[in-house]
Amino acid sequence: MKTTLKLLFFSAAILVFSACKNETKTEGEETVLETSAKSDAQTGKQGQAFIENDESVPNVLQIAIGSPDHTTLVAAVQAAGLENSLVNAGPLMVFAPTNVAFDALPAGTVENLLKPENKEQLAYILKNHVTPGNYSKEFLKKFKKLGQASGESIPVEVKGEDVYVGGAKIIASVPAGNGIVHVVDKVILPAN
Repeated sequence: MKTTLKLLFFSAAILVFSACKNETKTEGEETVLETSAKSDAQTGKQGQAFIENDESVPNVLQIAIGSPDHTTLVAAVQAAGLENSLVNAGPLMVFAPTNVAFDALPAGTVENLLKPENKEQLAYILKNHVTPGNYSKEFLKKFKKLGQASGESIPVEVKGEDVYVGGAKIIASVPAGNGIVHVVDKVILPAN
């Protein structure tokens, strides 16, 4: 009896699987998935960063994209081609400078960094704003330094209730699906 049930179950599983795999198309038809893949390939937008998911907690990139105070950061991330890096499983801590922080840089700095020929330099600077982990502002008070994705270490300083990373003050924190975004008031420039 058990052998008969196992055979029946196995046969049913094969039928279900084969029904799912059978797809008939007439000449000239495309599936929605194929059309979507082609349009993504044509625009150059490939990878996890471009998959839409309205049901999960926003990742660090989605939080930045949704913030009107981080349009310069988003433009820089896109110019450096780092979108997919910010949507990986993490956990990631992103120290996200505001538009005002970018505006405080010397005139022409941002425009110069956004040029295609400066993509590597821009990516290096942006990686100086990312570290592995998911630590609250309060927990960061226990650190002296943080190792950044750029390979550099930046100091962590506590002044009263304020926490500074690489000289930038954390002014807000937003939990993300793959880590945390700490909004900072300054661009954290690498030592090199």
